[in-house]
Amino acid sequence: MAGPDYYAPKDADADQDLESDEKQARIRFHDRSDDVATQTGPGRRKRRMSRDSIRRRSMSAANTGIPLEFRTLSIGLSESKQISHDDDKKEKLKSEELDYFAGLNFHSLAPDQVLKTLNTSEKHGLDATTAAASLERDGTNTLPKVRDQYWRKIFWYIFGGFCSVLWFGVIVFFLCWQPLSSPPSIPNLAMAIMVIIVILLQASFSAFQDWSTRRVMNSILDLLPAEAMVVRDGQPKKMPATELVVGDIVQISIGNKVPADLRLLGTSGDVRFDRSVLTGEPDEIEGAVNCTNDSFLESRNIALMGTLVTNGNGTGVVVLTGSNSVMGRIAKATSAIKAKPTLIQQEISRFIRIIVCLTVCLALLILLAWVGWVRIKHPGYMTVVAMLNNVMGTIVAFIPEGLPIGVALTLMMVANRMKAANILPKGLATVETLGCVNVLCSDKTGTLTENKMVVSSTSFVDKQYSVEETLDIMRRPDAPEIFSEYHKAALLCNDSVFDPLTINLPIAAREIHGNATDAAVFRFAETAKSGETLRDSNPRVFQIPFNSKNKWMLTMHSSNNGNQSTEVKITEYVVYVKGAPDVLLPKCSTYLSVDTNKVEPLDGKSKELFSALQERLAQKAERVIILCQRLYTPKEVLGSNYFGDEITRECLQDLTIIGVFGIMDPPRPETAHTVECCRRAGIRFFMVTGDFGTTAVAVARQVGIITGEVEPHQYEDIVKIRNSKITGDLVKLDDKPEKKRFWKSKVSVGNLPLDAFQGSLVLDGTSLSKLTAEDWEVVCGYREIVFARTTPEQKLRIVNEFKNRENVVAVTGDGVNDAPALRAAHVGVAVVSGSDVAIEAADLVLLDKFDSIVDAVRLGRLVFQNLQKMISYLLPAGSWSEVWPVLLNVFVGVPLPLSSFLMIIICVFTDVFSSMALIMEQEEFDLLSLPPRNHKRDHLINLKIYAQSYLFIGVMETVMAHAMFFLYMYQEAGIPMRSLLKLFEGYTEGFYGYTQAELTHFNNVGQCVYFVTLVILQWGNLLSIRNKRLSITQADPIRKAHRNLWIPCGALVAFCIAIFVTETPAIQDVFGTAAVPIKHWLIPLGLATALITMDEIRKLLVRLFPKGPVARIAW
Repeated sequence: MAGPDYYAPKDADADQDLESDEKQARIRFHDRSDDVATQTGPGRRKRRMSRDSIRRRSMSAANTGIPLEFRTLSIGLSESKQISHDDDKKEKLKSEELDYFAGLNFHSLAPDQVLKTLNTSEKHGLDATTAAASLERDGTNTLPKVRDQYWRKIFWYIFGGFCSVLWFGVIVFFLCWQPLSSPPSIPNLAMAIMVIIVILLQASFSAFQDWSTRRVMNSILDLLPAEAMVVRDGQPKKMPATELVVGDIVQISIGNKVPADLRLLGTSGDVRFDRSVLTGEPDEIEGAVNCTNDSFLESRNIALMGTLVTNGNGTGVVVLTGSNSVMGRIAKATSAIKAKPTLIQQEISRFIRIIVCLTVCLALLILLAWVGWVRIKHPGYMTVVAMLNNVMGTIVAFIPEGLPIGVALTLMMVANRMKAANILPKGLATVETLGCVNVLCSDKTGTLTENKMVVSSTSFVDKQYSVEETLDIMRRPDAPEIFSEYHKAALLCNDSVFDPLTINLPIAAREIHGNATDAAVFRFAETAKSGETLRDSNPRVFQIPFNSKNKWMLTMHSSNNGNQSTEVKITEYVVYVKGAPDVLLPKCSTYLSVDTNKVEPLDGKSKELFSALQERLAQKAERVIILCQRLYTPKEVLGSNYFGDEITRECLQDLTIIGVFGIMDPPRPETAHTVECCRRAGIRFFMVTGDFGTTAVAVARQVGIITGEVEPHQYEDIVKIRNSKITGDLVKLDDKPEKKRFWKSKVSVGNLPLDAFQGSLVLDGTSLSKLTAEDWEVVCGYREIVFARTTPEQKLRIVNEFKNRENVVAVTGDGVNDAPALRAAHVGVAVVSGSDVAIEAADLVLLDKFDSIVDAVRLGRLVFQNLQKMISYLLPAGSWSEVWPVLLNVFVGVPLPLSSFLMIIICVFTDVFSSMALIMEQEEFDLLSLPPRNHKRDHLINLKIYAQSYLFIGVMETVMAHAMFFLYMYQEAGIPMRSLLKLFEGYTEGFYGYTQAELTHFNNVGQCVYFVTLVILQWGNLLSIRNKRLSITQADPIRKAHRNLWIPCGALVAFCIAIFVTETPAIQDVFGTAAVPIKHWLIPLGLATALITMDEIRKLLVRLFPKGPVARIAW
């Protein structure tokens, strides 16, 4: 059969046309047998048959090389039924997607039928009017995005959390303004406005937090290529890819990203696509014009949106755009999963519920006490307005209004620190969840590895060299002939080229156009020495491109020393063949020997050497590529109809092996350290990949995911353990290595005691489908696991199985096939070089190296620690010390020692600015040496923190502040404390000879003294609370080791606010504040020192007696 003419789509660039013509004149491509059409008739195929065929293929081992995201749609239903969560919903979604893709027949129709169906022309394309109408009807070619429900968000900003209770306070204050007060009470109106301002401040911080996150994320999401080459009105033109419509004729070439789902109409014969964005694996797919599979998703005449053209060029017609494309439907299905509250959101909600319940209880207690006792026993003491003010005082006092602001500021500032470490958090609340992660499931390709093939070893049949040694020898002028041939074959039997835009960069930094294997060999050979002269002196006259069926590539070259005339049939050419050893080795009869520097026969001994070499490389996860050559004199004329058949038939025999390349996708340099740090932090690090088990295990050993020399467990071992677990008998084996594999250590996974094995486990996708619920109990107990050949649905199941056993799961990935698992995990982590669907589904994006995830874990734990410190700082003055004045006023009859206005000032202003300093605290000790936080047991606010905040610091501050109030009343008004107790309605005109105005002034000043005392006492609390164990002499905020200059700055701001509130006449007139005598500013300084001393004694006892009673109750 005649080889087809070189096909090159038209381009507007005349230089490209000329280059294509020149290439056509000197190169002929041979027919590829795997391009034979499997044509079906026009029209839509029967859906039932299509669905069955999809299911059979997805379950067939023969097609595991195409692990598309939508294999999750065609996975066996028996497996899906084992997943109990939302079965009906998932099955309905799966059926809908199957029906959608099963009904598509663009791939099975002939090209002219496709064009006719879409009412377009390959030569002329669409006209501008038709295209505009289609764009108006179908929308832009962009991925679907989740629309923000702004009104719902605004509602929760304003009425969520503490705000719901504060709005009740606003209503009460308005009622107390009027009509309950006559004349209207201006202070109550001012308090209502003040509380509204507090609510709006909280809502503003929450809104700004969401807005800043959304703004940063939108800056990195850029899925579609900016421009595409399209034929419109008969003319090729560049236009924005977002304006593509169904029926457009698109030209693609090497280096392009496919802008929409295309039905290929013509190719150069060697076009290939990198579908790693969909599959997560680096294997490339060859393009074809004819249908190669019944499934739209798997037929190679469909170029899917977002995939990269790594070789060749072609022309296609747009058949699906935007949300209707394969990637669009994946994005839509992924974004449809409802986001669940993060762990920190759950903790804050829990704290809010506790505080609100206590607040309501206290408010009801005061109300009932007034109704049943105060109103009866002391009828002139407390009016309805006064009672309501006290109720609201209780609410304002007990609710730490500054907490939501403080939490938002904490998360925002930690998020900024994460950005400085090249970590982008999409949701700020997700930051803390990392501190709880105890299982990390990571994809391999592009995450643990560089997703860039490199030559990792160079070998010959009888000797192996390191890459550096081979490069050194090749560079020598007197290099042995075998090394020269090795270099020559690597350059000539190669389709890769450097990107012209990066040609002036160092070779290691240059971009290469070509498939991954060719690019690795090309970069290696060019690193040794430039091949430009070699290529010029050995022009290529014929080639058979690599394809996945043949697994080899052949090039034929003429030499300047020989006769170049195609009319002389005695011309001898050099033929180079590169490919898989299992295919080419049987076709080889000799090899170039390093020892003798001659051609030697490939006998039994040399074959054994080669097999041993191949096995060594395979164990290191290296892809073995063999280079061969031979001289051949063709019988047919070059370019004749039968020339290609002759070369295929005659040249693939009697080959001479030149050498071998070991090629691999190397682990990132930082991966091993990252795994080690995660292990030290108590995080089990698992690999979940679509690659083969042997390769996955080899990489896992290199990076430390699998440790030890014992062979990992397989599915059969799981069955043994499961049976042993059911019967209660231990597995009894005589083989000592086997006993080591079953070494047991007691570990509790959730509430279920489980035997966790220090041995490792390797499971492939087929084995995963067989696992029962009891098997999963065993699987989830392993410390080291590699999941290989997994589909997206299986990745999702793995995440859910670990989540169901109360693990906090993080997932890292970069491909579209990782998106469902990223979305389902507690924390989804994507790398910025990954697919945009993965980035959209993730919670964190790593902008630089993979080891930045360690920094993310450390900061996640630090934010939890600092949040605890911040809350422990806010509660003593902002809650406990504020509620007691109200209780003393109601039940003991003491004039109110602290007004509601000053309570709000403490909660929202003085304490918040100081608490912001605690946000900037460094870690007190190595947080990665601690186990992950148990989110079921280790709460943000626990009994120890309540004890520290209320019963220890809170009691001291309350007693000291009241003492200062009573001291002022005694020294300035001459009223002793005993006279103020049980006073009730007695604090009125004539009490101790004072007028009502004078008594009110004394009370106002006394309230400000109480307020100033709390502000200054909080300085001592601030210096104490920043360290749980270390003394202030060991970790002061000034010296470099634990420096935090925000501490004195925060205290200074709080001091200035206190002066402003007490000394400003306008505030004095409206809210009843007053100037505080200077000595009452100075006395609290000594009290703050006493508070620090008491806490230093506590810390000393904890350090001296780490198992003593004080240490057990210390926070």
